[in-house]
Amino acid sequence: MAHFPTVYAKILQEKIKRHGVQCWLVNTGWTGGPYGVGNRMRIPWTRRLLHAALDGELEKVPFTTDPIFNLAVPSKVTDIPEEILIPKKTWADESAYQAQALKLARLFHENFERYSSLLSEEVRRAAPLLK
Repeated sequence: MAHFPTVYAKILQEKIKRHGVQCWLVNTGWTGGPYGVGNRMRIPWTRRLLHAALDGELEKVPFTTDPIFNLAVPSKVTDIPEEILIPKKTWADESAYQAQALKLARLFHENFERYSSLLSEEVRRAAPLLK
């Protein structure tokens, strides 16, 4: 990339605001545990979530906020098991999920620290929460 990533992030942020775009983060990786323990997210679920985003269904469902990653997560989507929408519910050991999630949040903060002076307050507030 020719510019520092914050340049592209700012351009993306401006385009999202200007055009009123809805942005969705879809887990296409692992669920139910770390690599080797959990399972790949099922492709039919990924497709169903993408269709729900594209056809506007996600704009009409209730959401909860993830307590660590500070993301709005749909609580119910047609044809998706509800536990799939809340990652900790897919792990057999909820405390193992909590430990892994907090580790990931700490790693995020450690990496992001060196760039924090380059970021807007709005972006800094969107970071994972350390508890």
